[in-house]
Amino acid sequence: MTVIRSLLTGCGAYLPQNCVSNDELAQKVDTSDEWIQERTGIKQRHIAAEGEMTSDLALKAAQGALRDAGVDAQDIDLIIVATTTPDQTFPAVATKVQAALGIHHGAAFDVQAVCSGFIYALSVADNFIKAGQAQNVLVIGAETFSRLLDWKDRTTCVLFGDGAGAVVLQASEGEGTAQDRGILTTILHSDGRYNDLLKTDGGPSSTGTTGYVRMKGREVFKHAVVNLANAVKEAMADTGLGPDDVDWVVAHQANRRILEATSKKLKLGDDKVIITVDQHANTSAASIPLALHQGMKDGRITPGQVVLMEAMGGGFTWGSALVRL
Repeated sequence: MTVIRSLLTGCGAYLPQNCVSNDELAQKVDTSDEWIQERTGIKQRHIAAEGEMTSDLALKAAQGALRDAGVDAQDIDLIIVATTTPDQTFPAVATKVQAALGIHHGAAFDVQAVCSGFIYALSVADNFIKAGQAQNVLVIGAETFSRLLDWKDRTTCVLFGDGAGAVVLQASEGEGTAQDRGILTTILHSDGRYNDLLKTDGGPSSTGTTGYVRMKGREVFKHAVVNLANAVKEAMADTGLGPDDVDWVVAHQANRRILEATSKKLKLGDDKVIITVDQHANTSAASIPLALHQGMKDGRITPGQVVLMEAMGGGFTWGSALVRL
């Protein structure tokens, strides 16, 4: 049986030039390199420059993905940006990227699912392609999360960074089996009962401000390990693949402890997990494509391999995707 698959043909990334180490952060916040690394695995993070917006980061990542795929911007008929930190309340970051690329056709919109945003955007793009409504799609995760941080709150401000990653998806024919290249399945979930565990304390219709990130870390950790493991099990059940079939785990880079606990629960070896949280910190919707780009750039992730992606974010939202490159 012939089916339409979404083939990942290119990947790009961008990190702001300003790199802030734990020691530098400790000069401004009551914290230390030892305290941060022990609890999170983070060593440094990139912070967007004054005047550098989410759309700027997204555009550079998108241009890199297009070059990698060998695709002209004019061939793109859909742009989806996953972000929690848009330049403006409206219009969408995706439309600014569309304009900057000189694209005057097709559609462009944002998806907001916080740290799960890239998985959500990937799923939306995949369904557009499978429905025949798009042939070439840019999926971008981009954040200037530092703009949401209370720099007096050491429990949150040390955790996050800024960055962007992007992929090009192109329609391709498959045989409808797990041996096909492309996106094999995506799993999405949410549960709004846990709003207060991870949120901002502001918004346009409540305070008229963006607010700051507020998080109850221990509770989030417990939910993350269980929810992520279940989403991965669902993806494997949907495709018939097992842990031994997975070549690489490219997870949301929130905390090294979560990455290790989830891989252990799923019996996936630590040697299969791409780790970038030490260099990038938590870049929310940008973290998965940034980690994917790193794994592809250094030669670990290669065509034909099966990549497992998973993430959880505020809402709660969570999900997974299995992709054969």
